[in-house]
Amino acid sequence: MNELEGRVALVTGSSRGIGESIATLFAREGAAVAVHGRDRIAIDSVVDRIQARSGRAIGTAADLTRPDDIETMRAAIEDELGPVDIVVANAGGSPVPPGPLEEIELDDWHASIDTNLTATFLTIKTFLPGMKERGGGTIVTMSSAAARRAGPQSPMAYAAAKAGIEILTKELAAQAGPAGVRVNCLAPETILTERNLRQIPEAVQEQLRDHHPIRRLGTPDDVARAALSLASDQSPWISGVTLDVAGGSVLV
Repeated sequence: MNELEGRVALVTGSSRGIGESIATLFAREGAAVAVHGRDRIAIDSVVDRIQARSGRAIGTAADLTRPDDIETMRAAIEDELGPVDIVVANAGGSPVPPGPLEEIELDDWHASIDTNLTATFLTIKTFLPGMKERGGGTIVTMSSAAARRAGPQSPMAYAAAKAGIEILTKELAAQAGPAGVRVNCLAPETILTERNLRQIPEAVQEQLRDHHPIRRLGTPDDVARAALSLASDQSPWISGVTLDVAGGSVLV
């Protein structure tokens, strides 16, 4: 089944990791996909792999903390693929390591907020008006288990930014629902992206597995399949929810 046949999807931060898996799955399900990132070589590599499997994709680079960059990206996507029906605001990251609040520098705090919450806000702000005008659309935002479960080793600034995304999702679902726009959020736990496979020693991975009722760590494909469910017509009456993709380790 082609769940997204005829749809145009933007997946931010899709030049690698979770975003790449989402973009690849969406293309396989029939969507025309805009692959976004800041590394042109990585972007083109993902686009080439999608096209090699007969999918439709273009690459686009933009700084999501700059409104003009996002507007230029929107215009380019619409020129090549058409109006965007699905936005997956996946781009983000944790630029600040875990530590006590009093040791967080102001610049590092702003970096975490801007990379995650501000980038999500500006991306949605750019694409939402078109969805409202057309009477429909789907937005999927990206939180984290760090925002769902407090702990002494949590990267606090990152967790705060991701928690903000969850509240933004709920407020937006309430505002945009009457225009036919659904908005939901994913909150992954530890995901074995290529980067994490390199950086997390096997012994640590084993310890992390033990904290999950489902005794394994997540894969990018696990998150991609959850995104597909929320973005497609599988979930036509679901809006304003945060879905934990966490192997049962976050029970709220």
